[in-house]
Amino acid sequence: MSWLSDDAVARLRDAAAELDLSGTPYRFVGALGRGGMGAVFLVEDPRLGRRVAMKVLDLPDRAGDLEARLLREARVLAQIEHPGIVPVHEVGALADGRVFYTMKYVEGRRLDEWAATSASLAERLRLFEKICEPVAFAHSRGVLHRDLKPPNVMVGPFGEVLVMDWGVAKIVGGAVTESVSARDAGVASAIAASDSKSSVPAADTAHGSVLGTPGFMAPEQARGEVGLLDSRADIYSLGAILKFLAALAGGGKIPRRLAAIIGKAMAEEPQARYASAQALAYDVEGYLDGLPVSAYAEGIFERAVRVASRNRVAVVLVLAYLAMRIILIFWRPR
Repeated sequence: MSWLSDDAVARLRDAAAELDLSGTPYRFVGALGRGGMGAVFLVEDPRLGRRVAMKVLDLPDRAGDLEARLLREARVLAQIEHPGIVPVHEVGALADGRVFYTMKYVEGRRLDEWAATSASLAERLRLFEKICEPVAFAHSRGVLHRDLKPPNVMVGPFGEVLVMDWGVAKIVGGAVTESVSARDAGVASAIAASDSKSSVPAADTAHGSVLGTPGFMAPEQARGEVGLLDSRADIYSLGAILKFLAALAGGGKIPRRLAAIIGKAMAEEPQARYASAQALAYDVEGYLDGLPVSAYAEGIFERAVRVASRNRVAVVLVLAYLAMRIILIFWRPR
């Protein structure tokens, strides 16, 4: 269970009390929490008989910058459809003019909560491979997450993974368009107004803007070099998540080959990191399968130990055979 501060609880209570869903097809169910600049509520869509999550601005926004950012987040999510990325259903406006978007209601636990009760390091690493998949897909569409961390990853009851909270995502390619099809004329005008506000896109690309979470964001991101960021900034964050998952096992002691993978992902210089999220996932898979990994140059003895460990049954059979041969030689009647 995650705890909210008194201020956050009070803000959610006030927002829930003021959440007027008249004019929308939704029915209020309850408050879920906060995500970035918005409060997230559980609402019911009677048209399809399902519950969805609704994200609504809950901070003062006289200049409209946060509204523009919320709409931009919805655009990005709508155009990077992947099983590991929470899908957006609809954008709209409340009776009080606040913009919202609805998305899939995700039932499960945050990665940090799940990891605290998971059985083994191997189980954690297999799940980490799943986290790399939607991140790699987003990168292929020219989108950086920029705030990858355990609380922004949800683990479902069947081991499914969803990467959440794309509110500070950065578009670095042209694959994702900057348009949304809105049925509501009021929302369409709000979207048009958000596109005309240059302050939000500028904040996303200008030098000096620091967006992210300390401990999980790349050094260049922490320095505010936003215009220089590419997919390797997210790879650094993935490395930090991997380190978090690996340190939970064995009293914080991380095996050498796995530590080398983490070190390469979290290298100080972007050029020294993995070139892609897939490459990082391949090394983790190789580690789990007892194969060589690109991040670690093993010696002859280490290689022999790794091969023996990977082929444990064959080694045991060979040793048993040799032992029997030796016994027969020395105990053979003369």
